[in-house]
Amino acid sequence: MKRNYRALVTLMFIILFTSVHAQKNKQQILDGLFTNNGEIYFSFQIFDRDEIPVLTKIISIDNVKGNEVYAYANRKEFSRFLDLGYSYTILPHPGTLLRESELNMGGNQKKPYSGTVWNFYPTYDQYVAYMTGFASDHPAICRLDTLGTSVQGRLLLAVKLSDSVNTNRGKPEFLYTSTMHGNETTGYILMLHLIDSLLSGYGSVPRITNMLNNYQVYINPLANPDGTYAGGNNTVNGATRYNANGVDLNRNFPDPGAGPHPDGNSWQPETRAFMHYDTIHHFVMSANFHTGDEVVNYPWDTWPRLHADDTWFQFVSREYADTIHLHSPAGYFTDLNNGITNGYAWYQVQGGRQDYTTYFHYGREVTIELSFTFLPPANQLLGYWDYNKRSFLNYIEESSYGINGQVTDTVTGNPLNAKVMITVHDIDNSFQYSNASSGWYYRPIAQGNWALTFTCPGYFAETIHGINVTNRNTTRLNIRMVPLNFGIAGETRKTFVFVYPNPSNGNVHLLLPESGTGSFTFTIFDMTGRMIQSGIIDRAGDKVVYQFDFTRLGKGIYLLKLDGGKSVYENKLIIH
Repeated sequence: MKRNYRALVTLMFIILFTSVHAQKNKQQILDGLFTNNGEIYFSFQIFDRDEIPVLTKIISIDNVKGNEVYAYANRKEFSRFLDLGYSYTILPHPGTLLRESELNMGGNQKKPYSGTVWNFYPTYDQYVAYMTGFASDHPAICRLDTLGTSVQGRLLLAVKLSDSVNTNRGKPEFLYTSTMHGNETTGYILMLHLIDSLLSGYGSVPRITNMLNNYQVYINPLANPDGTYAGGNNTVNGATRYNANGVDLNRNFPDPGAGPHPDGNSWQPETRAFMHYDTIHHFVMSANFHTGDEVVNYPWDTWPRLHADDTWFQFVSREYADTIHLHSPAGYFTDLNNGITNGYAWYQVQGGRQDYTTYFHYGREVTIELSFTFLPPANQLLGYWDYNKRSFLNYIEESSYGINGQVTDTVTGNPLNAKVMITVHDIDNSFQYSNASSGWYYRPIAQGNWALTFTCPGYFAETIHGINVTNRNTTRLNIRMVPLNFGIAGETRKTFVFVYPNPSNGNVHLLLPESGTGSFTFTIFDMTGRMIQSGIIDRAGDKVVYQFDFTRLGKGIYLLKLDGGKSVYENKLIIH
């Protein structure tokens, strides 16, 4: 018995010693990696892709190639990763691989308008000056918005480009945003170039002029300035993926599947700023630019089921990639499915901006990876611009294609904030809402024949069938919704008058709502509120069903009002 007791004590000591030694060794590893670094870049092998849903909750996966995983981690994240027992390889951080001479910091440019050659990385102060200059030099078509500030107080800036720059006349709102991973800088410079190109081309290039006359284009070139300028305001050398708090901003958004804080962190100042910007606008479409691969990534990232508009997402993604293939060297933008991929099929991401915008704001956002090189040398930037510039414009234009129109009150003509659904199609918040201030809605959709249902509190629902859509074309569908109390000013409607069949060819039966003798006055209004027919129904004894012929009214939607003296009743009359 004593020997067994001694053996147990010895075993416990060995386990405790081993555990302490392992923890000590773990702390030494962490101290060695993170004494001078806020984040590390590394790779490791997985045995099965089913491991990814677990790993994506612990570290920031950047890419998956076969069974090789590339990822970033801060100290806390890597500590949890070490507990899993994977063998790993620490890789050079992508933000530190270039010499200052390869960055061409500051260039020799002085003015942020036509003539600037975007073959350099600006200092932070230059960036702010350029964004300010775009607006001050082109006040009629460019407005500067400050979304907020970063952890370290740098500005989060966007420009609005439109001929109605200070108003919203119902034109589709579109957003490009880039470099929420601070060391992924290709899109940063390309978005500055795009702003410059749109401003300088307005009035002289028909396609650009038409775009700014008919769209509201918002561009945010730099979503994580603290990460990009982690090495100081005068260089992008040392740029980091994470923000100044060591948080991956593209894992920090509310997630449709994983909840409000999928990464376990509070919403960062940068995240809150973009959440607010999405709330005050109604972006029909958007894209956020990254690097590390060359592919268009479309929803969903968070779960395996497909978006209701998966066919449309594949079409616009393929259009983006195929256009590049016509104007770039062989092999560029051909990864995964020749330049496009479903997000979850590539690897799962929770807390990404793409799914947040698409789900919670009823938008259509993709993630576009512009280059395998995270931070390419400055002398390659003009090449990437030439490969992508046509695709940038194609993608913006898609936001006005599909089905669009204005939803208004049939009596007042006022705009309505109506829910617009593709009947027997929309799931997972894929429907749209018309804009409350203008009544306009924009519903990108794949080509086909569709039915749309419009609903709005206080109004009769409307379903329109047989709406034909072809790719890269617009089908206009304006809707005038009838108020539930239409035609009954100052009165309280008790119930509907029962009409059948409804819809009909105009031959209908009315079921009178009250028994006994007496007469009813019926009145029919068209969708403009104009009275077009009236008459009197003399009740014969206990008869309650009367037949009417309204075929002369023609096809359309009408309002039938029935006045029994004590009460007033109504219903919609639909003739097809």
